Amino acid sequence: MVSQDLNSALGARVPANAIDDDRILDAARDLMATIGIRRTTMADVARTAQVSRATLYRRYPNVQALAAAVTTREFADALGSVRTVDGDTVRESLARTVVHMTSAARSHPLLRRIVELDPEFLMPYLLHRTGRTSRAQLDAIEAGIRTGQEDGSVRDGAPRELAAVVLQAAWSSALTGPVFSESPDLLDTQLFDLLERYLRP
Repeated sequence: MVSQDLNSALGARVPANAIDDDRILDAARDLMATIGIRRTTMADVARTAQVSRATLYRRYPNVQALAAAVTTREFADALGSVRTVDGDTVRESLARTVVHMTSAARSHPLLRRIVELDPEFLMPYLLHRTGRTSRAQLDAIEAGIRTGQEDGSVRDGAPRELAAVVLQAAWSSALTGPVFSESPDLLDTQLFDLLERYLRP
């Protein structure tokens, strides 16, 4: 009886395999958006997510792997929430949609915190390789370019190459735009003009 009462008071222990991964990623996101990646420890995440460190380490070997999982999820969710913005042509619609996506990334609290506190985390993805998020964005932009080429509103050229240039301009605006202007509206207007002119036949 005493042991049953004690178990009730402490709460039933949740099996490690029953813990939702989002619970861990949510905890890591909140910590990283507050104190940065470098100051976040695995112990912090385990404590915030209310899981054991053993459970956390079974899923993620270190903070870097956890940060990669968090950022991939956050920006995949942001990309998934972007809806096509109507324009007079497919080209204009594509440019407006990319601007909308860029504006959302630029103002995302986690990205802003990474830029402010842990910019080195972004270096491999900017200088050496594309991540899963960038590849998904490239796929979406490439599909829009192909549609625009079919209706004649987007200029000729290899769709993947055109998409890469568009994405490079978008990420530049998202990451370095705030250095040159404090006006998000101005940055969005300039990016739209740049993309619309670049894609015009």
